[in-house]
Amino acid sequence: QVQLVESGGGLVQAGGSLTLSCAASGSGITIMGWYRQAPRKQRELVATITRGGSTNYADSVKGRVTSSRDNAKNTVYLQMNSLKPEDTAVYYCTANARGGSYWGQGTQVTVSS
Repeated sequence: QVQLVESGGGLVQAGGSLTLSCAASGSGITIMGWYRQAPRKQRELVATITRGGSTNYADSVKGRVTSSRDNAKNTVYLQMNSLKPEDTAVYYCTANARGGSYWGQGTQVTVSS
């Protein structure tokens, strides 16, 4: 069983920065990632990162977002810069491990114009 706890969301002005964190408990975690869901929209991928640090980003955030990972702490980070109002969403952490995929409860990011 894996549990994920996100933190770091909040309200920021357009052009600002935020760093989200996701602490995982459990073992056998392989790929971790971030998704987001804006009001009245489908949940979409933001970034994924492997245990080895290989990353993948959605086109909408490339160049503005960096994901990193501390395997010793079982924690993944999402550094977001040059935030735009359209980045406003609930951001969810996800992890793949033995037994399937797991999701955090989400953290709200609101970018004001």
